[in-house]
Amino acid sequence: MSIANPNLKGIVAAIAAIVMFSGTGHAQEADSTDENALLSALSQAGPDEARHLDRQLQALWAKSGSVSADLLLERGRDALEAGNMPAAIEHLTALTDHAPGFAEGWHARASAFYASDLFGVALTDLERSLALNAHNYNAIFGLGQIFEALDRPERAYEIYQRALSIHPHHEQVTTAVKRLKSGVRGQSL
Repeated sequence: MSIANPNLKGIVAAIAAIVMFSGTGHAQEADSTDENALLSALSQAGPDEARHLDRQLQALWAKSGSVSADLLLERGRDALEAGNMPAAIEHLTALTDHAPGFAEGWHARASAFYASDLFGVALTDLERSLALNAHNYNAIFGLGQIFEALDRPERAYEIYQRALSIHPHHEQVTTAVKRLKSGVRGQSL
């Protein structure tokens, strides 16, 4: 009996560990599709956890529910990354035509318009994107960039603050706020 006890204890411990780890994995999977839970966690997260939550949110927001829309988004982003703005705009326009309720399509096309110095249409697309997903801190950041480019630093600063209220550790937004803070709020003595 003394020999069977250690084996039994080991088996029970192994099963408990498997159940515990598999349960945690399922909880994380469920959480990764709950936008509100992810956003809530992001607002309270430290920098390392925020990066992980950001990746989960970006993956969630990039899912349109349509294979063809996802392909158009991928092609548009690839063209954007390659610096081919006409191709990016073409793919992303096809996406917004195909899936007008997909916020990330409008956001991505706004990025292509912004990179082409077409601030008016970029602004329109960001407004559409944010009407569909008001929590997209990257789209909010893009809006702030447009107002900075239009030499409206006070408005850009306000917009960046809005993005930080959702994602307090967003590096680009934090940098922009620091850059604008003294000019907008005045220099401290």
